[in-house]
Amino acid sequence: MPISQITLKHNKHRVHPCPNDKKLSLLTLLIEQNSNLDTIVITTQDSSPIKNKLKNENIKVLSDNELLELPELKCKLLISYDLPSSADVYIQRVSRATESALILLDISEQKQLYPIETLLKRVIKQEIIAGFEYEEQASLKIAKAALKPKREYALKQDTNSKPKHEKKSFNKPKKDSKKPNKFLGKDENGKAIFSGKSGERNHRYDGKPKDGQVASKSTGRKISIKERKPKNADETNS
Repeated sequence: MPISQITLKHNKHRVHPCPNDKKLSLLTLLIEQNSNLDTIVITTQDSSPIKNKLKNENIKVLSDNELLELPELKCKLLISYDLPSSADVYIQRVSRATESALILLDISEQKQLYPIETLLKRVIKQEIIAGFEYEEQASLKIAKAALKPKREYALKQDTNSKPKHEKKSFNKPKKDSKKPNKFLGKDENGKAIFSGKSGERNHRYDGKPKDGQVASKSTGRKISIKERKPKNADETNS
């Protein structure tokens, strides 16, 4: 059967990982969930044991050989109970579905899925149904949940309960204004005394040098003046 004759949409073609000992329970669940669809169940083995356990006369359970004997048989939902060893045989199966196709996949059948995806030139989406995952997947899920830290949400504080901040005063203390510097007179040595200066520095105001220092002699700028020559007697008489 050419792949071009497969009319299924990508999101209607799925794989449900499931161990072999849970396949019958998952099959029953999927049939109940899709009770409004015309369903066919295909297996590589003898179909009788599955048919007897299902006890549902409305569901056709066929082997791959039985399906070949009914070339015109179609259905809306096709469920593969297991996978055939040949990818071409699976393409023959899925070409009978008009709406959706599901695969119950044990971990041992994973290697048979790769050739089918290669032939279809796309990966078939896998969807784990809770309670039917592999034991390794279930234990890994529990371990991840145990390692995941619990989020602690901090209680929002009431904005009205927040303490009000006191306003700081930025006014700098005013400095005392300078007292006027008054002349108080002279000491016993004749030095001037002022109210705003210590006795050691009052000498600067009367112009006298400190003890042990010689007053500097400041000389002004010397200007050379040439003596004017007297005029001749002849010049004066004239």
